[in-house]
Amino acid sequence: MDVLVERVAGLDVSKGDVKACVRRPISHGSRRYRDEVRTFSTMTRSLLLLSDWLAEQDVQLVVMEATADYWKPVFYLLEERFEVWLVNARDIKRVPGRKTDVSDARWIAQVAQHGLVSPSFVPPPRIRRLRDLTRQRTSLVRERSPEPAGEGARGRGNQDLARADQDAEHVFPRHDRSTHRR
Repeated sequence: MDVLVERVAGLDVSKGDVKACVRRPISHGSRRYRDEVRTFSTMTRSLLLLSDWLAEQDVQLVVMEATADYWKPVFYLLEERFEVWLVNARDIKRVPGRKTDVSDARWIAQVAQHGLVSPSFVPPPRIRRLRDLTRQRTSLVRERSPEPAGEGARGRGNQDLARADQDAEHVFPRHDRSTHRR
């Protein structure tokens, strides 16, 4: 099978740790590959060590799978330095016989190296920020709306809404938004 990416990292992300497998040629131009597997905590300091290790290994592509939202901090930190793909766990899990996170990380690296997986859509940072602000504003509106509150609570709610609107203005200034209307 053809190798599409020479140096790839497969990550299996869970709540408490990240199993990382870097797959790279044994020597320059070699068709034989070596796997190196390490485990990192999901704490920020450890994720920074993961990022540095991947950079030292000259990784070209980082491919990860995760359940729930555990992938987000890892993805967001690594996307600043690497091309990062989030892949659907269902696509990776179809292969029988893998029982541990370490073998999952190896398998992710192998299938990614041969182009057998494709990335899921992850919105760019500006869109993610806007979504967060929209969710925050919706939550604040719901907090205010169910029943009339005392003036003090309503005043704080209005201030929070105004702050959310100002944050949205920083992400998408009004002149940007007006050019996209039809």
